[in-house]
Amino acid sequence: MRRYHWLEALRLKEGMTQAEVAKRSGIDRTYYTKIERGKVPSVRVAMRIANVLGFEWTLFFELSCDVSSQKERDRSQSSTDEGKKGRT
Repeated sequence: MRRYHWLEALRLKEGMTQAEVAKRSGIDRTYYTKIERGKVPSVRVAMRIANVLGFEWTLFFELSCDVSSQKERDRSQSSTDEGKKGRT
């Protein structure tokens, strides 16, 4: 199993415990702990956790992921959205 270091980093950045993220996501804390340690969550659970911590849920399913790649994706999405606004 791969470890989701980026997930732990995001959780800590938000100042949340594993139990808090789990509760807000509607899952058991032990299951959340397994996810941080590398267990791949279901799409539904991935979406819930992403909603709580504020990131794109698809990160769980990418081969290599880190917080900086999420930030880069956010920047490029933002610039794409701005470009669409200008055309409407």
